[in-house]
Amino acid sequence: MIQPRHLAVANALAAVENGASHVQGTINGYGERTGNCNLTSVIPCLLLKMGLTCACEPNLSHLRELSLFVDDLANVRPDIRQPFVGATAFAHKGGMHVNAVEKIAQSYEHIRPELVGNRRRVLVSELSGRSNIMMKAHELGIDLSKDTPQVRDILQQLKQLEHDGYEFEAADASFHLLIQKLLKKHRPFFTLLAYRVIMDRHGNGDHRIVEASVKLDVNGEVVHTVSEGDGPVHALDRAFRKALITFYPSIAQVRLVDYKVRIIDSQLATAAKNRVIIESTDGADIWGTVGVHDNIIEASWEALVDSVEYKLFKDKKKK
Repeated sequence: MIQPRHLAVANALAAVENGASHVQGTINGYGERTGNCNLTSVIPCLLLKMGLTCACEPNLSHLRELSLFVDDLANVRPDIRQPFVGATAFAHKGGMHVNAVEKIAQSYEHIRPELVGNRRRVLVSELSGRSNIMMKAHELGIDLSKDTPQVRDILQQLKQLEHDGYEFEAADASFHLLIQKLLKKHRPFFTLLAYRVIMDRHGNGDHRIVEASVKLDVNGEVVHTVSEGDGPVHALDRAFRKALITFYPSIAQVRLVDYKVRIIDSQLATAAKNRVIIESTDGADIWGTVGVHDNIIEASWEALVDSVEYKLFKDKKKK
């Protein structure tokens, strides 16, 4: 379906071709009713497709950063399918597709992603081959080659996890941590000793308490924290962060962007597995994590742990 804001971009470019020297629009096409002309599409089209000049040309490589910044100010979840700046604008999945991109990127990419501040993403799934695994590892800064014996192990483990209900297309961070563990390069930042979630609800529904407690071993020190929340996952997340914040202050920057639950094997009804996918951000990057379990709290905990561990891994890598 063609949306009005996409037609607005087409009309703006046609107008420029016919002599217009001024284009009015908004970042990400935000506007009342059906939206406005999207400048994150117009600007790269004018500069990279039509060969024209704009005052903003020196800052083109910050276009995705600007798009995410405006999304953050507006408290709107970023549209991953936006042209040029969307997270999936330069995403590749199929084995043959990925292999071709590895050899001749322009065969599938109309511009270099870096020109607009974006990056190439390789999606991994049960259909992935060795090319996907190696390119994904390279994208994540992990050195793998065709001769690395662990490539086959990673591929087999990936397919087993996908069979068990995991999905890594939207969970790059969990996949990154998985590779690190299989390569025996993962160093945990903490160890879970125990957690508990309690919900107390009176019969008339007027009074409700949701409380979570978390006990962790952080660098040899046992930390036990308790927090309340609006729901069990919220309470668990708050207690978890509270236990870590003294040791790792940077996790205060992490906030949840999206939380999705998918029921697997629905024929099992309430005994079915749950897949939880969490998107998190620290204001600079957005990453996804996944957890799967027949207990939705346990699936959420798994995704929460991966989210925080990935943030701490990123911080360590920068040092």
